[in-house]
Amino acid sequence: MRQLISSGAPWEAIVGYSRAVRVGNVVEVAGTTAQDGDAVTGADAYTQTKRVLEKIGEALTAAGATFEDVVRTRMFVTDISQWEAVGQAHGEVFGDIRPVTTMVEVKALIDSRLLVEIEATAIISA
Repeated sequence: MRQLISSGAPWEAIVGYSRAVRVGNVVEVAGTTAQDGDAVTGADAYTQTKRVLEKIGEALTAAGATFEDVVRTRMFVTDISQWEAVGQAHGEVFGDIRPVTTMVEVKALIDSRLLVEIEATAIISA
């Protein structure tokens, strides 16, 4: 079984991707940002990370998973000096779950207003 989860973004069809894909008990959530239509939610790294995690939570729910099923996250930030703000928001969601994670600084994201992008992998327990 292959379940595609869409965010409804118009560029999904153009680029050829899904917000998330579930195959069996594995869910992969694509790189997610705080972009909501033409707007970006939050001007700071903490607020953007909170919005990103909300959107990841919505995708997980649509795939039949929860944050507790997440085993890995990957965080891409445009300014590594903001790691504590990003880490704080991540920790508020994953503090007790403690998936493996990576945070790396990247030169830029698709919109200059975006400060963080996060991917997630979940394995749904039987």
